[in-house]
Amino acid sequence: MYLETDRLVLRSWTEEDRAPFSALNNDPDVMRYFPSLQSLEVSNASIAKRMKHDREYGVCFWAADLRDTGQFIGFVGIEYVAEDIPGKGSLEIGWRIDKDHWGKGLAPEGAKACLAYAFGPLKVTEVVSFTSKNNLPSQRVMEKIGMTREHENDFDHPAVLDGHPIKPHVFYRIKAADFAF
Repeated sequence: MYLETDRLVLRSWTEEDRAPFSALNNDPDVMRYFPSLQSLEVSNASIAKRMKHDREYGVCFWAADLRDTGQFIGFVGIEYVAEDIPGKGSLEIGWRIDKDHWGKGLAPEGAKACLAYAFGPLKVTEVVSFTSKNNLPSQRVMEKIGMTREHENDFDHPAVLDGHPIKPHVFYRIKAADFAF
């Protein structure tokens, strides 16, 4: 599976993605809105989870490469929310991009392609997203792609320890009728 944009290729994960993804997950700037950096084992387990989700559902948080060079820069994609949180069972859109590529509009570009796929061929009626209340950059991406914050669905993430500054999460949603192809 893959999607292409003007500057990105979103594709299924491969074994070759393990080292660059682990490096991404060990960058303190990239991971500042997560509970901790990720060990190689945790990073590899994340890839295995993405691969399994892709096999089972045909979607996942896909590996993202620059179209011109083939360089791996992170992920952008859609997955079903399995956790017992708002939006459970819905498609969630998410991204994690290498900091050398921040501020170039790559996350919104890839996310819009994912939304077009979700609302087009997949015919879903809505897509959700959530992040730490502190993660203003991701919230800006959510707003750029047309998502709306639903304050009534903000929540404390159950996988984050009580008292951790990223435990409070904000919740966004976009409906198919509100997406401009």
